[in-house]
Amino acid sequence: MKEQNNIPTSKVERATKFVQTGAKIGGNYIKHYAKKAFNPELTKEQLHEDNSKDVYETLSQLKGSALKVAQMLSQDKNMLPQAYVDKFTMAQYSAPPLSYPLVVKTFQKYFGKSPESMFDTFERNASNAASIGQVHKATKDGKVFAVKIQYPGVAESVSSDLKLVKPFALRLMNMKEKDLDMYMDEVESKLIEETDYELELRRSNEISTQCAHITGLVFPAYYPEYSSKRILTMDWLEGLHMKEFLATNPSQEIRNQIGQLLWDFYDFQMHQLRTVHADPHPGNFLMRSNGSLGVIDFGCVKEIPEEFYTEYFKLLNKEVIEDKTELLKTFERLNFFDAEDTALQREIFFDLFCEMTHLLGLPFYSETFDFSDDSYFKRIYDFGEHISNVKEIKDARQARGSRHGIYINRTYFGLYNLLNQLGANVRTKSYGEVAIEV
Repeated sequence: MKEQNNIPTSKVERATKFVQTGAKIGGNYIKHYAKKAFNPELTKEQLHEDNSKDVYETLSQLKGSALKVAQMLSQDKNMLPQAYVDKFTMAQYSAPPLSYPLVVKTFQKYFGKSPESMFDTFERNASNAASIGQVHKATKDGKVFAVKIQYPGVAESVSSDLKLVKPFALRLMNMKEKDLDMYMDEVESKLIEETDYELELRRSNEISTQCAHITGLVFPAYYPEYSSKRILTMDWLEGLHMKEFLATNPSQEIRNQIGQLLWDFYDFQMHQLRTVHADPHPGNFLMRSNGSLGVIDFGCVKEIPEEFYTEYFKLLNKEVIEDKTELLKTFERLNFFDAEDTALQREIFFDLFCEMTHLLGLPFYSETFDFSDDSYFKRIYDFGEHISNVKEIKDARQARGSRHGIYINRTYFGLYNLLNQLGANVRTKSYGEVAIEV
């Protein structure tokens, strides 16, 4: 893969890249409609292919929050055309890496020495490269390490990048600006946290220690003496990412075993720790032929406020689901309704939220759930398509739901998708069920 020798870091350089990409997309549209004039049957597939290639090329050069948002969008199969999903998925661990001189420059800045002077060996080529940083393999005194190096300027550009992305988000989500700001603030705070490797080291140690009792999960040890605010050193874990692992044709027993580890890992964090690894995409897990699972990258962690936890997880309680009055109060407390809603809008939204809650909660309503059932995911995608076309929703333009729901919903969508790709059948009995208040 071609390496980058520099990253645009100033606001002007990064804004210019966005403008240049906008011009390319405009050109793609002109070409598409010129061809369509002679061929009315022409679909938008090639247009999406060309646009996704140009957008990804720009975002992968900018890296940081711009590429991270693309990676997040790639996890939602309803949000974007497939061509974009295919391209943006590469941001999980296959982004173009930085050239070695830039890696050395980062080491000089934070340690005052080169990688070779800190380790016995240090591989010049990155093993993986994602949106925020890239990983190199190193050894010292017989131990093998994974050394994660953050791209230069990423932390400083989070806020300005999100301001550039905001107009596209407003158009995509059809939302009032003041409502979008609430969600953008939540995303910005998480992205800033992701660039703080000292915070990640502390959280990695805390969560891996608290989850160590789950047999089969494997966590790396972290090394503060070889880490800094922009460099994070941990044990090198063996294992394969999802796509490579599935290519080995693992047995159903092993798929179920790894799926169960994923479920138990997230269920324990949600209900016992109230703090959760909120970035469940294939790039953050390493799967092994013996059914064990390596967990890496605790950059994105969501701490769940008690008040939100209580209301959100009431929706897993069958008594609440079957009690219309209690369900209505729970939706109110989760900000699913807006003060400007008409009576008709409230009725329509209530019915839609009931259907959505039932559909997404199905795995929790039984002892086991077969996530390999593609018909279940088709129902979810069809429902997403349906609500995106409901006139009252398109016209409303109000935000729905608590800001805390962004990363919790994203975590569950990511987990469901991982289990679907794995084809796992797991025991879904949960650690917690919130009761109705008496």
